[in-house]
Amino acid sequence: CARGEVALDLRTGRLVWHYQQVPHDRWGYDVASSPVLLEVQARGKWVPAVAHASKLGWVYVHDRRTGALLFKSEPFVPQRNLFTPPAPDTGVLVAPGIAGGANWSPSAYDPARRLFVVGALHLPTRYVAHEIRRPDGSVLHYASTQNTDERGGTLTALDLADRGRVRWQVKTADPLIGGVLVTAGGLTFTGVGQNRFAAFATTSGRELWSWTCEAGVNAPPITYAVGGRQYVAVAVGGNALFGFPQGDVVQVFALP
Repeated sequence: CARGEVALDLRTGRLVWHYQQVPHDRWGYDVASSPVLLEVQARGKWVPAVAHASKLGWVYVHDRRTGALLFKSEPFVPQRNLFTPPAPDTGVLVAPGIAGGANWSPSAYDPARRLFVVGALHLPTRYVAHEIRRPDGSVLHYASTQNTDERGGTLTALDLADRGRVRWQVKTADPLIGGVLVTAGGLTFTGVGQNRFAAFATTSGRELWSWTCEAGVNAPPITYAVGGRQYVAVAVGGNALFGFPQGDVVQVFALP
């Protein structure tokens, strides 16, 4: 199979362009995170673009009119044995693992600071090659996957004014599943594991505030205003698949 992006004409359904991140993908690196529409400078001109945080650990930035790859960022997660075929017996340990990288969690872009902020997972996967003989004598080749004890996450700001170089990175004990919100006032909000919801300075990555909730914070936050006061809300529901305590509340915080 081919893992990548496609652009369709909404009026006709016609395929406009496509791009394969991993042709003939053996590792399960499907494109899961939401694309982000933005503008970047390329060859001295502002270009309408689309940025996509991938399970591979790079953010791909395309000209959204043609699909041309403008650049891909520096890695935002550790990479190890990337694109190494599965091996028999002991197998091969690959990072990012089958979950990514960036999974379904949305990233966020701060256009004033031109920083693209990604929450990601570090969960390496061991791939082991096998073969079995069918009744007709032919041989079926397949690979099994095994989890490892390595576990963590990264919150990374990538400078899209500098071709996606890492401006700062915060490493977390738990994988980051949920999503990122950036505000015009220079704050980045996300769940960071241990049931914590936290705010960081978008320019530096310094943690400014956190709140310990009753369950895992594994949903994308939103912001809104009522009566001139700004609020941030997030669903606190956890995620059993990744081992976060489950809950059923929405928590709302008022900004100063």
